[in-house]
Amino acid sequence: MEEVRDQHALGGGMEPASPQEPPSPSPPPSPPLPSASESPHRGLLTLEQPSEAHARQLLLEEWRPPGGSLQLPPGLTWKLLFLRRPLYRNLLRSPNPEGINIYEPAPPTGPTEQPLDTLGNFHGWYIKTEKLQQNLSWTVKQQCVNLLAEGLWEELLDDEQPDITVMDWYEDSRLDVCVYELHVWLLAADRHTVIAQHHVAPRTSWRGSPGNWVQVSHVFRQYGPGVRFVHFLHKTKNRREPGGLRRTRVTDSSVSVQFRE
Repeated sequence: MEEVRDQHALGGGMEPASPQEPPSPSPPPSPPLPSASESPHRGLLTLEQPSEAHARQLLLEEWRPPGGSLQLPPGLTWKLLFLRRPLYRNLLRSPNPEGINIYEPAPPTGPTEQPLDTLGNFHGWYIKTEKLQQNLSWTVKQQCVNLLAEGLWEELLDDEQPDITVMDWYEDSRLDVCVYELHVWLLAADRHTVIAQHHVAPRTSWRGSPGNWVQVSHVFRQYGPGVRFVHFLHKTKNRREPGGLRRTRVTDSSVSVQFRE
């Protein structure tokens, strides 16, 4: 596996794998938000719940917030937070649509005429195709995460500003010099005002065998108050061949919120 990391954001000492930063585009119109019936928390209230004091103890031990405690706004309880678990979990839906294991090389596939949404569970993704020259195209998949609906609260996001981590894995398909792009915007409540953003388009390194997985990650820190949505968009390159479309695959996409260690 290879890794493309933001050295400044992650505080690492690794050289990025030849990232090429494209111009910072304006965010496209955000895709529709999931309906209440699609909420991952639906039905959780039927589970056995700890007491308010026990839920507080368990979550503070698990999350270890700065100062060792958190002040909850009126109407939010520790029991509800225990059910929702808004921190330290993946907030994207269907993060691995094709069920691919990153610990093994991408399984070989030939070109296909099958639509992408028939090849796995892409629930929650909004998908479109951008045609390019020379039989190439982008598959564009995106989601918009409503942080408050996922169980976070305004005071936490504005005052504590916990880290917002995005991560993705794409196939080193060698279909072009650049086969993947990642674009992420932190948006205000109007889902239009951009508070912070990150864009990366790694170039193919041509090292090792094709089909390995390349990791891309970035951590948003000290992004300022007002963040309410995360718009996550990635692009993967396709090439038209006589037998159909040969695709670059992507898996284990994630958006998570956590306290700085």
